[in-house]
Amino acid sequence: MKLYNTLTRQKDELQVKDNTVRMYVCGPTVYNYFHIGNARVFVVFDMLRRYLEYRGYKVVFVQNFTDVDDKLIKRAAEEGTTVSQVAEKYIGEYFKDAKGLGIKPATFHPRATETVPEIIAMVEKLVENGHAYVSGGDVYFDTESFARYGKLSHRDMEQQEAGARIEINEDKKNSYDFALWKARKEDTEIAWESPWGMGRPGWHIECSAMVFKFLGTEIDIHGGGQDLAFPHHENEVAQTECATGKCLAKIWMHNGYINVDNKKMSKSLGNFFTVRDVAEKYDYQVIRYFLLSPHYRSPVNYSAEILEQAKGALERLQNCEENLAFRLKNAAGGDISPAEAACLSAIDAKTEEMNAAMDDDFNTADAISCVFEIAKLINTALGDSNASAAFLGSAYEKYHALLVLFGLEVKSEAQGDEAEIEALVAERTAAKKEKNYKRADEIRAMLSERGIIIEDTPQGPKWKRA
Repeated sequence: MKLYNTLTRQKDELQVKDNTVRMYVCGPTVYNYFHIGNARVFVVFDMLRRYLEYRGYKVVFVQNFTDVDDKLIKRAAEEGTTVSQVAEKYIGEYFKDAKGLGIKPATFHPRATETVPEIIAMVEKLVENGHAYVSGGDVYFDTESFARYGKLSHRDMEQQEAGARIEINEDKKNSYDFALWKARKEDTEIAWESPWGMGRPGWHIECSAMVFKFLGTEIDIHGGGQDLAFPHHENEVAQTECATGKCLAKIWMHNGYINVDNKKMSKSLGNFFTVRDVAEKYDYQVIRYFLLSPHYRSPVNYSAEILEQAKGALERLQNCEENLAFRLKNAAGGDISPAEAACLSAIDAKTEEMNAAMDDDFNTADAISCVFEIAKLINTALGDSNASAAFLGSAYEKYHALLVLFGLEVKSEAQGDEAEIEALVAERTAAKKEKNYKRADEIRAMLSERGIIIEDTPQGPKWKRA
């Protein structure tokens, strides 16, 4: 498998030891619900993890929670509560939205507040070896001490000063130096004891300490959104190499931005959407499909029209699975015919084509196109009313596995009332045979209210969810 490496600006072969991929992805700062841009990071790297596991790798996946930060302190003050209470609330809300989006829990979800000893130890090392300096109670990384600073984002110092989110502070030697440890500003602010007085970690250092704690040195993949390449990931590279003497990650992956109606998403423009906002109108799986349908490095545009298109596309994929399941339950048996064998062979060939797309820089766009072609093959085969049970079972197993891989399978909750629905459909069919059209119409209306559409076909009635 080859992945585009931000560090080398080329596709690099994924090479791992002991068949185990060690992957770290930056998680949310938990002061609010996460937005649609955050969701792209979480869904993209969840999908990468799923695919690596599908291909037989063991994946040790770490995603952090930043649970102490200026934003949390401000939110706690606004709500008259504590930083820890704010963090607990929004970590819980994260898992609700993540579950809806089909995001698997990470192997480890470390928190900044639980990693303070490791953070302090790493900062002490940087001070000792001359890569950091103390100014008052603050500790800053000295970027001029690291000659390769800028190698990840491919920026020189002038670009960094002009284009970065630089904190202007007269206590720093250079404007682009960054805080490793922040002195407590007031008695009410959350803080820990340290060699430099009471304070708390800077943002960048927590990720380096967590990687080292849970994954060791030189991990296989480090991921995040494009906006994190500089300064956050650049700072991680610098402080980690200076503290450990080793590279942080072999491959750096960054997904593209999300625009809203072709404009950059921002609170100031009023086009800022949390996933919870979007999920009020669209199913979480629609959001997941929308986020996976383009190539991960491409920018993606969010709009109501595009979400509607995603909804329709997902329904086509899931209708194929539901139709297969329905036909399989009612199949009469029989051996696989030559035509059915050819269909299964074509499904296998398309699956290999899908795998090739995923192996070439994780191309979910082309991979999902292959899944649609497989659905087309199956739908054509289902046109034969005499499809064998053996064929239907094999086709369902192959197709269902692909939807599970992408996290787009028909939800089990939606299938819970399937027996009742089928009983009503059978009752309606019997009513029509007895020319009791009033009862047949009543049943259709009942099912319609539950979002069930009945289609009368030459092979008999079929139902699907609206």
